Amino acid sequence: MAGAPSRSRGDFDHLIKLLLIGDSGNIDFKVRTVELDGKRVKLQIWDTAGQERFRTITTAYYRGAMGILLVYDVTDESSFNNIRNWIRNIEQHASDNVNKILVGNKVDMDTKRVVSTAQGQKLADEYGMKFFETSAKTNQNVEQVFFTIARDIKQRLTETVAAAAEPPTIQISRQEPDQAAASSRWSACCNT
Repeated sequence: MAGAPSRSRGDFDHLIKLLLIGDSGNIDFKVRTVELDGKRVKLQIWDTAGQERFRTITTAYYRGAMGILLVYDVTDESSFNNIRNWIRNIEQHASDNVNKILVGNKVDMDTKRVVSTAQGQKLADEYGMKFFETSAKTNQNVEQVFFTIARDIKQRLTETVAAAAEPPTIQISRQEPDQAAASSRWSACCNT
């Protein structure tokens, strides 16, 4: 099971599958291992680029993804506007509890920025997602995004396992019978 402890492999404690979607980049696969709460977490990162020619390929990746980073270019308004389309795809193809983070990239190109931080935060808030701005070029906030989504996924998996491990319970409470109803039943059975 993905995300489950896997000490037999020796190189990591947890495996997390991430999907990067948006309107920039190329299809790429990366593996990154991070230390999280004393555990080695292996991140399998599928960067599907999001370009239209890859849209059919990406639908196959949604199902196995435990986390999705929705990435737009702060210098390209159309990539930001397309985030809603990507969210619809996630809602159609991904599992209901997949963790999502909205990421505005290329903040190092401030003079060419057309999407404000406030716009990004507003969209993230609308969909209940965390929001980061990054620069892949300068590595600004990139590690923080990966650590945040890995921590959120690990927490969700831990809570899911804990909830599944709890035995089902039945609550029994004692109710005192109504005195009038009790006396009428008593007199009805014994007044013959």
